[in-house]
Amino acid sequence: MRSVALVTLGCVRNEVDSEELAGRLSAAGWRLEDDPAAADVAVVNTCGFVEQAKKDSVDVLLDVAELRDDADSRTQAVVAVGCMSERYGKDLAEELPEVDAVLGFDSYADLSTHLASILQGERPESHVPRDRRTLLPVSPAKRQAAARAGAVALPGLGELSDASLTKVPDSGPPVVRARLGSAPWAPLKLASGCDRRCSFCAIPAFRGSFVSRTPADVLTEARWLAENGVKEVFLVSENSTSYGKDLGDLRALEKLLPELAAVDGLERVRVSYLQPAEVRPGLLEAIAGTPGVVPYFDLSFQHSAPALLRRMRRFGSTDEFLALLDRVRALAPEAGVRSNVIMGFPGETEDDVAELERFLEAARLDVVGVFGYSDEDGTEAASLPDKVDEDVVAERVDRISRLVEALVDERAAQRVGTRDVVLVEEHDDEAATGRTGFQGPDVDGTTRLDLAADAELPAVGALVPVEITGSEGVDLIARPL
Repeated sequence: MRSVALVTLGCVRNEVDSEELAGRLSAAGWRLEDDPAAADVAVVNTCGFVEQAKKDSVDVLLDVAELRDDADSRTQAVVAVGCMSERYGKDLAEELPEVDAVLGFDSYADLSTHLASILQGERPESHVPRDRRTLLPVSPAKRQAAARAGAVALPGLGELSDASLTKVPDSGPPVVRARLGSAPWAPLKLASGCDRRCSFCAIPAFRGSFVSRTPADVLTEARWLAENGVKEVFLVSENSTSYGKDLGDLRALEKLLPELAAVDGLERVRVSYLQPAEVRPGLLEAIAGTPGVVPYFDLSFQHSAPALLRRMRRFGSTDEFLALLDRVRALAPEAGVRSNVIMGFPGETEDDVAELERFLEAARLDVVGVFGYSDEDGTEAASLPDKVDEDVVAERVDRISRLVEALVDERAAQRVGTRDVVLVEEHDDEAATGRTGFQGPDVDGTTRLDLAADAELPAVGALVPVEITGSEGVDLIARPL
């Protein structure tokens, strides 16, 4: 039986794409392996978002390629897929002759055939990149029909354009997915692509225009995940606040959340990737007030200096963002809020940095990712004047990172004495660790349960009511109630 291992890099959206590929390959007769060395083919789902992610993808591809020379390894071929492959295609193939194929999103539906031919010694043509925004109608209202007609490949949304695909599992819900792990939470895709034109971001060009999944498709997959032991679904997309605009209903997410929370077996629903400029009062109320939906707000601020945000092709300001946070906390006083900021964007001044500091000191955010700006191929920002020197960018990243570390530590300490519910994600013989409702998976802090000496360890997937008793940086310690 032919075997394949999928190695996933980058964000949780890529994890959904890998599980879709796993579902397709499993349905086509491939055995799924966790270890690339145990598989005939290793498929690396690359990330192409920023420079460091691209370097990491290249390093992993080279490391996996070396397995072919290892006498103890079964690996015969290495294939690159994912965002970096879609973005660079043939150029990446030329720079990495160690990789047997570089395939784009259009190859996903027939990946099994490609892998089989590679094992037979053939080398498929490398992907030729193109601006995927040109593949669907400009009007969001016209995209659904085109997507369902198969006009474009939509990773993670395979059932839209491939009605003939053998479904996984063979009986039950029509879900094009196979789980690649046993965590009690799982990402669930709301949509693919993005219509925003942030001047620093290349994602719309290689991910394409925004396309929503129908509520029925999302609910079907949520039920399948719950049947497979998932307790929390993490709704992901490039921009969740746009969900439904191509379905003719901008309130579609507000209506969908109660239905998801009612899915038998699901205990928590979490929403990610919210654009501050698109957040509506009704959506805030739905996230903060729907039982089963955790009051967690992943808000993409990026900066708070108004003039700099305009150069980024974004909107807002320190005062507008603080007002938004006030509305969030009026609805859910203990809500979790995370964000990211970019330092050293072209034209950033010391006054801009001081304005961002003012915002961060007042915002009381739980987690903040701090990134240094770098030019990205094909973006408007790459051609902007007034570039900030690299050493200044590094200094500002260090400065804001140190401020953020102190602020999130302080915010975690403010949680001591409050109560929440922890989803247990892992444990050993002595300790159990999980996440509260205000801690998102992978990128936020964790909570360690302080169990009595004679207490039984809660099972992975259990939800444990707790009182938070301490903090260690962004991580928390909690006593089961």
